[in-house]
Amino acid sequence: MKSKDYLKQLSRRKFIRNSVIAATGVGLIPVALTGCDDDDSIGTDTDPDTGFEPSGDFGFMEGVASFDPTQDKVILWTRYTPATNEETRPKIILDVASDEAFEAVVASETVDIDMDSDYTINVDLSNLSSNTVYFYRFRNEKTKALSIIGRTKTLPAAGEATQVRLAVVSCANFQAGLFNVYGAVAESEADVVVHLGDYIYEYGEREYGSNDLTESLGRLHKPAYEILTIGDYRERYRQYRSDEQLQKAHQLKPFICVWDDHEVTNNAYVDGAENHQDDEGDYEERKRSAIQVWHEYLPARVSDNARIYRSFDMAGIVNLMMLDTRIVGREKQLSYMDYLTATGVDREGFLKDWQDENRTLLGTAQREWLKGQLQGSTAKWQVLGSQVLMGKYLIPEELLTLTAQLADGGGNTAELQEHYTKVVTELVTIKARRTLGDPTLKEEDIARVENVLPYNLDAWDGYPIERELVFEAATGKKVIALAGDTHNAWHAQLSDKHGDKIGAEFATASVSSPGLESFFDNDPTAIGGIEAANTALIDDLNYLNASDRGFLEVIFDAGSAKAEWKFIATLATKDINTTTGRTAMES
Repeated sequence: MKSKDYLKQLSRRKFIRNSVIAATGVGLIPVALTGCDDDDSIGTDTDPDTGFEPSGDFGFMEGVASFDPTQDKVILWTRYTPATNEETRPKIILDVASDEAFEAVVASETVDIDMDSDYTINVDLSNLSSNTVYFYRFRNEKTKALSIIGRTKTLPAAGEATQVRLAVVSCANFQAGLFNVYGAVAESEADVVVHLGDYIYEYGEREYGSNDLTESLGRLHKPAYEILTIGDYRERYRQYRSDEQLQKAHQLKPFICVWDDHEVTNNAYVDGAENHQDDEGDYEERKRSAIQVWHEYLPARVSDNARIYRSFDMAGIVNLMMLDTRIVGREKQLSYMDYLTATGVDREGFLKDWQDENRTLLGTAQREWLKGQLQGSTAKWQVLGSQVLMGKYLIPEELLTLTAQLADGGGNTAELQEHYTKVVTELVTIKARRTLGDPTLKEEDIARVENVLPYNLDAWDGYPIERELVFEAATGKKVIALAGDTHNAWHAQLSDKHGDKIGAEFATASVSSPGLESFFDNDPTAIGGIEAANTALIDDLNYLNASDRGFLEVIFDAGSAKAEWKFIATLATKDINTTTGRTAMES
């Protein structure tokens, strides 16, 4: 199937989205609630009127969630597993109130379950008050199944809040260990959780992400093999949503989500992926199935399911623009392997392709939408939710081969690690002497630190011309890029081709996926050296944490954007305590 045909087919896929209008005022007793004899009847197994006794495992096992809040709307979600003797479509009732005791009910209506979408339910609830907390639950009067109570909050309108607080997360690998980061996010003071992708991983059991904890914690992937079909993806999402800490984060916080690559498969692009082989079937069919299931479990308020880029106004302070830097427009990543010669990298050939003005990460439609957003918004902060790093992370050319070897797993040899450390030490020394204006430096030494190339071609660094177009559109604005993907924490300056500052990048560590530390056998000395070397050698880089798991909390007000990198201590036991590894302020 051609890519454009795939996009049309995906766009036409309709999910049952219930539309419920909240009542104005409080203290209402809707008809749907009067059918209950008393609160004690909810959750019992036998219907006193019909004698129906449900059998098997049934109920709202994946919890509840809320998505895409605005000033007057929010999407509410759950999934219902029917009793084995429920012979007709389950009848589900949604209750919404402005208090946790459900005395001030604003909505109570029967909502449709989407049996063709893995029994998921999503409701677009409207007519809400801005900057307001709401509580909600789902129930089935026939089986007496009752969901946990969810808490959500609408966004503030301009003038209703003096600050906006976001928790930023990405890259949660179930096999890597406990989701303590999600537990910490649930207990944080964040108003909204921004999820930048890699919500699931596609690999089979004991593959990527697995470690000594995987089996002891009972976190082997289900199904056991790499997921390819719509049924496979659904089973994987159900497994991830069975995690109690992820459930709690969804229960207590509204999420705004985009996908990255692992929701489909590793290093995906518009018409292919690194981790899709010819014997795994049709890639377009796999991608269509993966994205359909994404919408089933992470609903977004979009009119076209293939185009998830969208924006959110938060108190007139933040214009949050959630991007798709992975699927809708991205051309295949360049690879240095295609430019290697007997003497090193074919620099001229690479630069020609790298600087191709037609190469795109976003695609034309999304790029024009983004430019319009940046130019038209009057919000104090223009905030980009970009899956991949946006800044310029340029390293000395001679490190490229060594870095590639480390990324391919070659870092497990003491010889390679020792050589890498030696080269880095030499380069850092030269860079320091260059900064101090040392007149005794030789031209060949200067060239070693000034001949730089991007180390991560999967990021915006692989698409530099389009990045400059975005930066041009952002002229005169206060810009913050939020990023995930790398599993490590970064703070960098965003600068254009002239070296002028455009804004800053705050990039979060992963929820659980391994980072750079895995290439150095978790050796603290080696990791510390890598962090110091990168900040010394990469001009725009201010901070790197290359070993810890965590999330990013960003607080915006009219004058500043304050980022705090929060880290957990372990993936082995439940522990949601965090430490702040760095605080950065932009104004």
